[in-house]
Amino acid sequence: MSRMRGIPPGILLIRNIRGKDWNLKTYRYLILFITFIAYTAYHASRKPSSIVKSVLDPHPINDQSVNNVLHNYRPWPLGDVFVKSSQSIMNDTGRSDLEVNEQDNDGWAPFNGKYGTSKLGEIDVAFLAVYSLGMYVAGHLGDTLDLRLFLTTGMIGSGIFVGLFGMGYFWDVHRFWYFLGMQMAAGLFQATGWPSVVAVIGNWFGKRRRGLIMGIWNAHTSVGNISGSLLAASVLDYGWGWSFILPGAFIVVAGIFVYLFLAAYPEDVGFPYPSDSSPNARGAIIDDSLWEEGTSNDEEAPVPRYSSVNRKGVGFVGACFIPGVIPFALCLFFSKLVAYTFLFWLPFYLSQTDIGGERMSVKSAGNLSTLFDVGGIVGGILAGYISDKLKARATTAASFMYAAIPSMLLYRSYGNISKTMNIILMIIAGLFVNGPYALITTAVSADLGTHSSLKGDSRALATVTAIIDGTGSIGAALGPLLTGFLSTKGWDSVFAMLMIGACIAGLLLSRLVCSELTDRTTSISPRGRNNAEAPLSQSLLRDGRR
Repeated sequence: MSRMRGIPPGILLIRNIRGKDWNLKTYRYLILFITFIAYTAYHASRKPSSIVKSVLDPHPINDQSVNNVLHNYRPWPLGDVFVKSSQSIMNDTGRSDLEVNEQDNDGWAPFNGKYGTSKLGEIDVAFLAVYSLGMYVAGHLGDTLDLRLFLTTGMIGSGIFVGLFGMGYFWDVHRFWYFLGMQMAAGLFQATGWPSVVAVIGNWFGKRRRGLIMGIWNAHTSVGNISGSLLAASVLDYGWGWSFILPGAFIVVAGIFVYLFLAAYPEDVGFPYPSDSSPNARGAIIDDSLWEEGTSNDEEAPVPRYSSVNRKGVGFVGACFIPGVIPFALCLFFSKLVAYTFLFWLPFYLSQTDIGGERMSVKSAGNLSTLFDVGGIVGGILAGYISDKLKARATTAASFMYAAIPSMLLYRSYGNISKTMNIILMIIAGLFVNGPYALITTAVSADLGTHSSLKGDSRALATVTAIIDGTGSIGAALGPLLTGFLSTKGWDSVFAMLMIGACIAGLLLSRLVCSELTDRTTSISPRGRNNAEAPLSQSLLRDGRR
């Protein structure tokens, strides 16, 4: 019975039907797929608030033709990306001209008053503040509890409270505290996601090619943002409440899928731990077998196994002293400040900005904003690949952050010239903004969470990930909050804040960049040639002890 304790019920059922187990390669593909779906659902459920901002607070839009309804409008990619606001802004309720009432024209109290934009910013910061604080607790719990059950609970809880926020539309709720409370509760449950999925990936994969693998895998962030935008926009015609309920239902279904099929640890299905992550573990998987056909787990060929609940976790303070954790955490603070400002405010910015002399509808702005995440997918993969080739995570992240500065400046200055120019510059900005964010929250966190100083009997993946991403999430909360106030003074102020944040993020990695460059120079010199094959990321972390 003890051997079957950690096997998910869905996998156990498939085993019984097939009469045999999967090999290691199949399990790794399955883990990548399940965690990809899981975090896609997390991000999809965060996106609705950015889509409905201009519905809740439409007063900046001065359109004299709001009652011209485009009855056959369909969301991108089924319909046009750009639709003028005069054609479709009031179709957000899904009703005809005669059914549009005064309340709809004025938005939704309490967000349609003089300080409506600031209140929307406060809603964002409430979500992200609870999310960032909850991350620190969730990380430690993730290293001590069953990750599969922990992740499932977080996903279902997130879906419930996201849906309850949308129910405020149908219950005709106009109390600010209600929406604030729903966002805070959702943020608390959302904190369970990132430490858990990164820990699971780190448990199943060693460091070899980790940057590329996790760069591709991290596309779930952008895919989640895109799918969340499309889901929210697709039902906006029927009332903004549905824009929350549908993504909420999506994450609940995904949570059930995680419960049925996610094996959080290789040991839970009979495979040992990856060798380069736990060098002292007995019977470890050699990482060169990453995509090789693994040995099937059956009773005639048993493998050494640890229980997923027996390995001890590392304390919060101890994880902070792992070399490299603090610099990357502080860098991510400013990196996420930039990235999450785009996540929460880009659709609103697009709906309030003339592009090619025209202003687009709320739904069109939400659809167009997904192209920023298309650039983010490319950026995450590119950053992971480059960091693997150079064996220099910090140098890659800093370079991308510096490149993000001119890309944002160009987008602000020339993005309003035409629709084509806006799309091109948005994708480029998304590439450089999301590239380092993706790299730090995935490959870097997994590298540090499996650092050699931890030994094979320690678990710190979720804790280290929570420290880095939790610190980053404080910046993610600050960015949208400041944007809520700065946007009232003009969008130039917002973009100035974003460029300063990107510059500081790059500067915070300066010491680590110097260490990586020094190690690279040493490795190609005659004296250091014997160490040329050693991962520079490891030597960089060793340098952090000095």
